[in-house]
Amino acid sequence: MPKLEFNKLQKRLRRHAGQAIEDYRMIEEGDRLMVCLSGGKDSYAMLDILMNLQKSAPVKFELVAVNMDQKQPGFPEHVLPQYLDALGIEYYIVNKDTYSIVKEKVPEGKTTCGLCSRLRRGTLYGFAEQIGANKIALGHHKDDIVQTLFLNMFYGSRMAAMPPKLLSDDKRNVIIRPLAYCREADIEKFAAYKQFPIIPCNLCGSQENLQRQNIRKMLLDWEKQDGSRIEKIFSAMQNIAPSQMADSQLFDFANLQIDRSAERPAHPFDASQSVDVGGAGALPFVELRL
Repeated sequence: MPKLEFNKLQKRLRRHAGQAIEDYRMIEEGDRLMVCLSGGKDSYAMLDILMNLQKSAPVKFELVAVNMDQKQPGFPEHVLPQYLDALGIEYYIVNKDTYSIVKEKVPEGKTTCGLCSRLRRGTLYGFAEQIGANKIALGHHKDDIVQTLFLNMFYGSRMAAMPPKLLSDDKRNVIIRPLAYCREADIEKFAAYKQFPIIPCNLCGSQENLQRQNIRKMLLDWEKQDGSRIEKIFSAMQNIAPSQMADSQLFDFANLQIDRSAERPAHPFDASQSVDVGGAGALPFVELRL
């Protein structure tokens, strides 16, 4: 990629991340952010962008990089420490053998991603408290968020995704997703140019969840037909009208009442009409002069 093109890409990613941070008030004065690094392109890009935003941000905040070594066979333990040492950032490697637990609990041939992520999340949430981090930054981007929406709709029968900012169920941690406005294609180009030392997430022999693969393919096919499809879906997630959905917990459908106390407003396309009344027992009606 030519240097000029990369500079434009970098500015776009930083602008999108900065806008998401501002829109959802993800980062505030005095925050200590635990930046979760998996060794994948998204988390590397997130750390790089946050470190650059930190230099010019109107508020002061700390960044702490954290990786969890789950003891998968073949995991290159030296890669992240070497990379983070070169950056000169505070970091921690949490060593916990969740690999053995997953292998014990999940039948052979079944995807391990679900249990693996739950164990990792629980460990990291607890570690955030140990190091005094009040917010946890995850590297999910716009494509991840939209895919999760359809994954939950098609396979979970609920309309839910990954919010850009989330209070954990136990209310002990706030999770933020600074890349919520960034597209995966841009992150891939950025990571390739920066030559991040990517650690593949296939060390445990498990393949990515097949359901998510199906959703991803569907959305990619849609975007071939309409290049703005993902953007439109994400915008729709930000513009929800509960009264136009069907969740009685979000909108009080049961107690809807009409109100005709005010005069009926004129409609710009009203025209004269006549009504033919027929049938026994037809009720008289008030004729509206239009």
